[in-house]
Formats: sequence, C-alpha cells, structure tokens
Amino acid sequence: VQVLLKLWRNGFSLDDGELRSYSDPTNAQFLESVKRGEIPLELQRLVHGGHVNLDMEDHQEQEYVKPRLRFKAFSGEGQKLGSLTPEIVSTPSSPEEEEKSILNAPVLIDDSMPATKIQIRLADGSRLIQRFNQTHRIKHIRDFIIQSRPAFATTDFVLVTTFPNKELTDENLTLQEADILNTVILQQLK
Repeated sequence: VQVLLKLWRNGFSLDDGELRSYSDPTNAQFLESVKRGEIPLELQRLVHGGHVNLDMEDHQEQEYVKPRLRFKAFSGEGQKLGSLTPEIVSTPSSPEEEEKSILNAPVLIDDSMPATKIQIRLADGSRLIQRFNQTHRIKHIRDFIIQSRPAFATTDFVLVTTFPNKELTDENLTLQEADILNTVILQQLK
C-alpha cells in the first residue's frame, strides 16, 4: 500500500485526507513511530500485515489547505434486475401520438361505465396505449394487440404484469378482477 504523509505548519495529513493536529496524543504517537523508522500501528492495521510504502512531503512553511476532491468516474459494472422482459428502445410517445392510438383503437368504450388506461409494451419494443372499460376482459387486450399489430396474429404470446411479474393466464377475468387498472402490461413471446 502506498501512503503519502504531508507535514504542514499546523498539522499533518495522509493521502490528501483531513488535517490531523500535532497536539493530539494519538497523532503524536503516529509521528513518533515514523521518526523511529517504524510503520505506525494505524497503518499496520490498514494493510493487515502487508507492505507499506510511506512517502513524506514537507510543507511546514505552508498552512494546510483542504484539497479539492478529484472526480472519479464509476468504474464498476451494472447488473440488471428483474425478469427477462424486452428492453424498451422506443422513445416515449407524445400526447398527440397517444391520442391518435386511442382514437384509432378498435375497442368500443361505454362512456357511462368506469374506464382505465392500459399501456402495452410489445415484444418488438413498441408500445400501445388504450382506454378500456374496467369490465373489459384480458382477452380484449389480446384482441386489441392483434388488431393493432396483425403480425402478432400468428405468434404465440403471453401477457404479463410488471413487477411483481405475474402471467395473466385467465383471460376471462375483467381488468378490475385482474387488478390491472391504469397499469403497464408486457407482451412476451413464447
């Protein structure tokens, strides 16, 4: 381990750390060990019996000035959490596109009944947003996907909720019974 000890007029610092006063008894022991040519106990604990290179710089004619922290970019790696759902690469649609998809929708809405908006993230990365009545069934979402994207008519797929992921297997449930009002549904290919 490489350690840099800087001696200042008003104390000392280690590796651009905080100023440590000469008058503190713990710090005095540290400096006594250095003067005797020994590695201070604090540094021995730091390296767990390994080697320590202690460099010293004399700045005793200067007052300690706290160094500015240097920016260090994150050098680790990220981990993706959750299921293997498709990564969405499309940009969010504008309100106009959202309205257009609702207006062109093949779903009949009864305005006298409570309604909900469902966002469907398709396996191809695109998304659909549609209003449904709360009494519509999950099979209506499937039909809406096929009518909006005829290419999926011959493709076997399932509908899944977002976190926690739950496959919507009973397509006769209403949206309210399935507890998916105002949510995002994922389309996953089988």
